[in-house]
Amino acid sequence: MEATIALRLPRDAASVPLIRQILEASLKTLGVEPQIRDDIELMLSEACSNVIRHAGPSDDYTVSAGVHDDLCTIKVIDTGGGFDPRKVSQASDSAESGRGLQIMRALADDVRFTNRREKGAVVCLEKRLRFAPGAAARPFMPDSGLAAHHAHQAVRGTDNSL
Repeated sequence: MEATIALRLPRDAASVPLIRQILEASLKTLGVEPQIRDDIELMLSEACSNVIRHAGPSDDYTVSAGVHDDLCTIKVIDTGGGFDPRKVSQASDSAESGRGLQIMRALADDVRFTNRREKGAVVCLEKRLRFAPGAAARPFMPDSGLAAHHAHQAVRGTDNSL
């Protein structure tokens, strides 16, 4: 299964809850476990908030989010001057701000930062998905046919692989 959404948003704080709600609703509909959805929402919020606070000079930015099988990939793209994540100092655990990169790195399975010469930066966040039992996306997963076969055989008592 593959699904993608992409939005060009105004560089305004009001855009963050909008994209969070859209992505959360999409992941919930697919049946992604609540804890994974919460992690993704927080990672997305931090990436978008950093664009709003630090990127320039554009009035907008783009967020794309895709689900391919059990992997969610989010790209937050701005047209600012870019940045070097190695030069961002680590904030203390009690700091009110400045912990966005730390939070993204802690919650994502993979984080990549790419500076596009004179075209801004791309933050790419990846997170493995876990689905609740009976999730709408489950039948579309690559291993769902095999898993369904084993479950059916186990019920009938004819599956020798269990």
